Amino acid sequence: MCGICGFVATRGGRAELTERLDRLCAAIAHRGPDGQGLYADAFADGGGAWLGHRRLAVIDLVTGDQPLFNETRSLAIVFNGEIYNFKELREELVAKGHVFTTRSDTEAIIHLYEEMGPACATRLRGMFALAIWDADRRELFLARDPFGKKPLYYTETDGGIVFGSEIKALLAFPGVSAHLDASAVAHYLTLQHVPEPATGFAGIKSLPAGHTLTWREGRACLTRYFRLDYLPKLTGSEDALAEELRQRVTEAVRLRLVADVPLGAHLSGGVDSGIITAVMAGLTDRPVRTFSIGFAEEAFSETAKARAVAGRFGTEHTEFTLRFDDARAVMEDVAAATDMPFADPSALAAWHLCKLTRQHVTVALNGDGGDEMFAGYQRYWLDPLADAYARLPNVVTRRLVPWLANLISSRGDVPVEADWRAGIARLAQAVRIPRTASLVRWGSYFSPWDRHALLRPEFERASRPADTVALYEAFYAAANAEAPLDHNLFADVSVYLPGDLLVKADRMAMAHALEGRSPFLDSELASFAARLPVRCKLRGRTGKYLLRKAFAHLLPTGIASQPKRGFGLPLAGWFKGPLREFARDLLTNSHLTRNIARPEAVAALLDAHERGQADHGKRIYALVMLELWLRRYLA
Repeated sequence: MCGICGFVATRGGRAELTERLDRLCAAIAHRGPDGQGLYADAFADGGGAWLGHRRLAVIDLVTGDQPLFNETRSLAIVFNGEIYNFKELREELVAKGHVFTTRSDTEAIIHLYEEMGPACATRLRGMFALAIWDADRRELFLARDPFGKKPLYYTETDGGIVFGSEIKALLAFPGVSAHLDASAVAHYLTLQHVPEPATGFAGIKSLPAGHTLTWREGRACLTRYFRLDYLPKLTGSEDALAEELRQRVTEAVRLRLVADVPLGAHLSGGVDSGIITAVMAGLTDRPVRTFSIGFAEEAFSETAKARAVAGRFGTEHTEFTLRFDDARAVMEDVAAATDMPFADPSALAAWHLCKLTRQHVTVALNGDGGDEMFAGYQRYWLDPLADAYARLPNVVTRRLVPWLANLISSRGDVPVEADWRAGIARLAQAVRIPRTASLVRWGSYFSPWDRHALLRPEFERASRPADTVALYEAFYAAANAEAPLDHNLFADVSVYLPGDLLVKADRMAMAHALEGRSPFLDSELASFAARLPVRCKLRGRTGKYLLRKAFAHLLPTGIASQPKRGFGLPLAGWFKGPLREFARDLLTNSHLTRNIARPEAVAALLDAHERGQADHGKRIYALVMLELWLRRYLA
């Protein structure tokens, strides 16, 4: 696990360009504290290709330094991630005559590229972002894993191209400037993240998950090599499918236990992380190290459930309790780590959890992806009910329920899943947004009309066409699926997973030089899950039906059957109490209110929240994090 960066420049001398590469590497040194490697291919007519690598040593601690090369050194690679099938690939490649000089998974990629060219990405099972420079062809090849677990950003400049694991590396390159992408910010207000390929910076793009990019002579060609297919559906009995699912999950975990450094697991108390911990315990001969985070506000904390799983499997368990001052202390750090507008509040908890974890282990497995693969979110079963509700007379859906929603404020002192008042407020919104944009329907911080009321007219004009509903609907329609549920799963895998959950997972972990591994996002396991019959994913109000059934015998009583609960933070109480003045001081006469949002709209939102007329905790948090990002990069 590492950080990569580099560029192809059309002019400049060796000393000047080497100094530029050093700057890029320094910007992402936190991703790889164990060493730095540089490569230069200087052109006789000026310019050249430069590759940089910052290493976090996990496998092949002695001979795995990068860049690595093929036998003739005509190809050079820098790589971030882990390839779990590299031993099988290595055997194939040795049989074809390739000569290996290391035990690294990276070297398998460079020889596979010799055999297959850009199609090599289809054979890689793991998480990765990589760059290969072909000196003979003067061609740069970039690739990113199927789900976007590892990040890769790029920008084209002055006839060349610059790339890096984080945006801060690109901004360290002379001539790459931070300019606001208004459309991306508008999407952010609704989604709490910036959807790929946008980043919040005009001209800087994320290489989308499951894509490759080939750059040559000033032209970039983008190709999609992976997508989940939900058809044809698997057949067989429920018991047989459950047994195959157990085997596939176990294999995915086993592959992710390969490391030359200590491993552990993040344990939330939910079904997914509980399953990963249970399987790890069965595959290792020593106690698993597990790590959890809870809250001083007991209604939001699930540490008791995490302890139950830890006790069941005899893990060495460590906990951290997050308080408001802990959250406030790292908001600027989180903004700096993500580089983009990012308002998933669980990142504050993840920051502290990863910091704690890294004090004990270098690699931590997690349950990321279980909800998107097996239909764990409540909104998947709520969507059909909302469709039925939308068919009621307008006097109910457009008048009575919105009136009730304005009359009855959400509590804010319990997670949203436990607050019926929050459900009433969402019903008023659900009738106006179709299930083809399910996340916007149920999870948006600022609905399209709320966003309209918030934004300055001139900024809203500049942000067009930022139609977030249409964005989701496009991915919904693109799914190779029949059932509405599978269409929604594909949209979430395409937008929410790489834009929010995996940004949080990678940046919070790598800020502390911790490698995170996600067995549920194994490409072969995910492809199997996609083709499961809908009844195996969602049955009534029970999401992840087959996954729960397959592992119910391992988990403590009540864990496998518990309903899905999001990892919520007590933002409402914090912004009414100890963080009230901080938020008001930050947002009053801010970059946000001077350039993006109407000052009176922000003031009204803060006033309503402080008086208890509405729970605007998440909205305030989104504005706070946007302002912190603006001050860091654009103010």
